[in-house]
Amino acid sequence: MTNGRVAGDCSMPGVRAMRRVAAVLLGVSCIGESASRKGPSDRVAADTPYHAAGEEGSGVAVAIVLDNSGSMGNAAPGDTRPKTDVARAAIATMLDATEGFIRAHPDVPVKVAMLWFAGSRHVTTVLPVQGYSPDAVRAALHSIPRPSGGTAIGVALEVAREQLYRAGVFRKHILVVTDGVNTDGPAPDVVAREIWRRSQGGVHLHVVAFDTDPGKFAFLHEVQGDLVGAGSGPALRAGLEEIYQQRILAESATNIERPVAQDTTRPPR
Repeated sequence: MTNGRVAGDCSMPGVRAMRRVAAVLLGVSCIGESASRKGPSDRVAADTPYHAAGEEGSGVAVAIVLDNSGSMGNAAPGDTRPKTDVARAAIATMLDATEGFIRAHPDVPVKVAMLWFAGSRHVTTVLPVQGYSPDAVRAALHSIPRPSGGTAIGVALEVAREQLYRAGVFRKHILVVTDGVNTDGPAPDVVAREIWRRSQGGVHLHVVAFDTDPGKFAFLHEVQGDLVGAGSGPALRAGLEEIYQQRILAESATNIERPVAQDTTRPPR
C-alpha cells in the first residue's frame, strides 16, 4: 500500500475488497470504482434523476477537484514552484474566505469535499464532504502526493458528484483545477452533460484551466458552467477567488431555498 492506495488491478474482486478495507482504515476513498467501470451505454441510458443520500436543507457544498497528473509537476509559468504547489496554495487562500462567510451567514452551512485525480484508477477523495474546517482542509491539501500519471477528468467529475449528494444541502458545486486534456476514462463533456441532465441543473460545474487552452472546455456553456483561463499563479488565485466568493458563496447567501429544477432536456441558449 502506497500513498493511501492498494496496488493492483481494480477489476479483481480481491483487490477491490482490499481497497475498501484500506479506505476505511485511512479515512479516504481510493478510487471511484463505480465511475471507472461504467461504460458509454450506461451513461447514455442513465436518465433518471439523482437522489440524495438523505434529507437536504439550506446550505452549499463544493467539491474541489485538483489535477495531479504528471504535467502538474512542471514549473508554473513565471514561478519556480511546481504547478501543483501553486494550485494548492491558491486553493488554501480561496477557502480562507469561508470563515468570514460563516460568521456573516450562520444559517448557511458550508460543506467541502476535496479530491485529486491522475489516471482513472487514481481518483482519491482526501476530504470526504463535511462542514468546513480549516485544519481538515490543510491536512487534505498536505496529503496530496507528488504528481504522476494520466488525466482522468471525467471519472473525477463523477466521484465529485457522488460526494455532493451526501452533503445534505440543496446547492452543489464542482470546482476543477486542471492543466491538461482528458487522457483516460470517459470524456469530461459526456460526464458533464449527464450530471447536468440528471441533477436537473442542480450541480454547477466550474473549471479553471491552468496553463492550458480553455477552449478544451468549451462544452461548459452547454451545461451553464463557468470557465476561467489562468496563465499564471496570480491569475489562478484571482480566478479561484472570483468563482468561490462571487459565484458560490454569494449566490448561496442570497438564495437559501431549494433551487428550481431546470429543463435540461434542451441545451441552454
